[in-house]
Amino acid sequence: MNLDIRFDFQRRERLGLIEAIWGQDKSIDQLKRVIENVLGKNEVVFITRINSEKANNILNLYNDARFYEEAKCLIIGENLNKLNTNKKVAIISGGSSDLAVTLEAKLALEIYGVKSQSFIDVGVAGLHRLISQLEEINKYDVLIVCAGMEGALATVVGGLLAQPIIAVPVSIGYGVSKNGKTALNSMLSSCSPGIPVMNIDNGYGAAMAALRIIKSIS
Repeated sequence: MNLDIRFDFQRRERLGLIEAIWGQDKSIDQLKRVIENVLGKNEVVFITRINSEKANNILNLYNDARFYEEAKCLIIGENLNKLNTNKKVAIISGGSSDLAVTLEAKLALEIYGVKSQSFIDVGVAGLHRLISQLEEINKYDVLIVCAGMEGALATVVGGLLAQPIIAVPVSIGYGVSKNGKTALNSMLSSCSPGIPVMNIDNGYGAAMAALRIIKSIS
């Protein structure tokens, strides 16, 4: 069955944000149709959660397509309406196992021309690693904190730094970590006030939240 895919071209006008394409549950034919539609409107294509098989099929069709395998993201074209801002985002993660989520957030920010820096392996199990980076992290305007296991990193950062913080639970960890549900519940129960929490592994959503904050303070 061929189902029409209705891309939200008015989203930029309403929100200043473009629509990303969820690649995981779309067929290659569906992806091809929506890509042609988006490129036909001179808009950038940003596909999240796309596997290597689908990505390689698309790479063979578009010379300027870029596939970021670790992030499971694919980009075609360029965003011609980037944000005019000097605000910067720090992406902080507990460990290298969080890399896919942090890279998804970083790529989403780059599309809008927002500079970001990743701070990897600063989890609470080696708190000195975070403390040694605090002075540098404090130079950034918005903080995205990604962590699995018990997800305590967001609470610690929220107790030390005053910037807007966006927490992202990551689906890593043994047993009762439950594919990120423990980190999610921990972040939602944080005793550091004022920390919004994304859904599990939602690096893209965190980047969009950061953009909304930056647009309001720029």
